[in-house]
Amino acid sequence: MQNISTSRPLAGVFWMVVTGLMFVAVTAIVKYLGKDVPAAEAAFLRYLLGLVFLLPMIRPILNARLTQRQLRLFAARGVMHTLAVILWFFAMARIPIAEVTAMNYLSPVYVSIGAALFLGEKLPPRRLIAVLLALVGAAVILRPGMKAVEPGHIAMLATAVFFAIGYLIAKQLSGELSPAVVVGMLSITVTIGLAPFAAAVWVTPTWGQLGGLFLVACFATAGHYTMTMAFAAAPLTVTQPVTFLQLVWAVLLGAVFFGEAVDAFVVLGGVIIMASVSFITWREAVARRAVTPAVPATKV
Repeated sequence: MQNISTSRPLAGVFWMVVTGLMFVAVTAIVKYLGKDVPAAEAAFLRYLLGLVFLLPMIRPILNARLTQRQLRLFAARGVMHTLAVILWFFAMARIPIAEVTAMNYLSPVYVSIGAALFLGEKLPPRRLIAVLLALVGAAVILRPGMKAVEPGHIAMLATAVFFAIGYLIAKQLSGELSPAVVVGMLSITVTIGLAPFAAAVWVTPTWGQLGGLFLVACFATAGHYTMTMAFAAAPLTVTQPVTFLQLVWAVLLGAVFFGEAVDAFVVLGGVIIMASVSFITWREAVARRAVTPAVPATKV
């Protein structure tokens, strides 16, 4: 847990706002590319083109002397993340940006559930109520029976689950290896995992599409870097609530540039989920443990 005396809350908030803008740029580009590039291929090209950012991590990976157990965990995380990013790209091309953003907030909630079920973490009544409220928020967004639940919504529900499982695996590895190794191995395993899915649906991309997906890789990498700077500046209890601004940016982006209607239920559901995540984060800080990730930690 970060020392309060070294905390710089304004800097933490600033870097988390920048992080949100980076990831909104990612969603904007992916939304603009739409269905022209199949989801699996778009995800593969995003990671393949992003391998250029892996160069500084090669030496730490080679020096890590990974054990068979660690390699199996990295492979498992790669599978989870591979499925998650394919489904995320699929959903982004089919449902409004605000809905994708709001439903992605569920990942930290699933992490809390998974930590209780598989890592022996306690789930006290107040945290359990927060988890249940987050699921209510998801129901507010989806409104089953009141509107059609589209394949994109189902994809985002699964995306949040797969990201959560991947995060829990990363949580185990982060206690044994440096961040450079954990991040670098994720890029390698996901690129390999996406390759056969991309090959099965391959269409030759244009130079413009390749450029767009390289920008996705740039913004995503920059977003994870600025998120790290936010964590270094201030505790998660300070930076986590700021991630709600991503929903604000997503609503504005969808309305202004893609003609998507502003859905009050989506905003309300997002607020409920984000409030629940913030409460869970605060309770973990009080209990001096850190399981729940920041919302941007479960991004592409």
